[in-house]
Amino acid sequence: MQVSLFDDGADAPALGPLTGVRRTELGHGAWVDVLPGWLTGADALFRRLADEVPWRAERRQMYERVVDVPRLLCFYDERTPLPDPVLTRARDELSAWYGEELGEPFRTAGLCYYRDGRDSVAWHGDTIGRGSTEDTMVAIVSVGTPRALALRPRGGGGATVRYALGHGDLIVMGGSCQRTWEHAVPKAGKAVGPRISIQFRPRGVR
Repeated sequence: MQVSLFDDGADAPALGPLTGVRRTELGHGAWVDVLPGWLTGADALFRRLADEVPWRAERRQMYERVVDVPRLLCFYDERTPLPDPVLTRARDELSAWYGEELGEPFRTAGLCYYRDGRDSVAWHGDTIGRGSTEDTMVAIVSVGTPRALALRPRGGGGATVRYALGHGDLIVMGGSCQRTWEHAVPKAGKAVGPRISIQFRPRGVR
């Protein structure tokens, strides 16, 4: 893994203020907030998560065959302690910052481990559960080597937006984003290092 020039990995993971977050209106009631480097000591956190999280591989039906999901996964429901105290603080601080707008706290955390550029996630929205009919938020903290998170309007008709996320960057997808836009982590065309994303969601959103 390439270490960030601004994060030598020696410091304990810590969170900066959320006051620097910047919002971009995507249209159709969707928006994203972005805060680069919100979590410092992100490289040390990456190494701990990579070594200690009970990652699992999944297989899914794809048309007429079963294929490997191209990333490793781990899900923490609201009753399960998160694998590092800084993630608990992150969830609590995000809940406090967005609580009035969201109307509820973030409760679950889904972790994805993209081991190299061949790992990816296809175009989708988080529409299992309430995200299919209600405005909601999904907050993602990324550690490890930056990878592109791409967003495009559902059904086409607009430009694709890309954010390179890693080394403690935060992105929050809000409003109608899960219903009216899709997001993906495309395969990388060149060699890239590993990345872990931590997705915080409210209850009933997947």
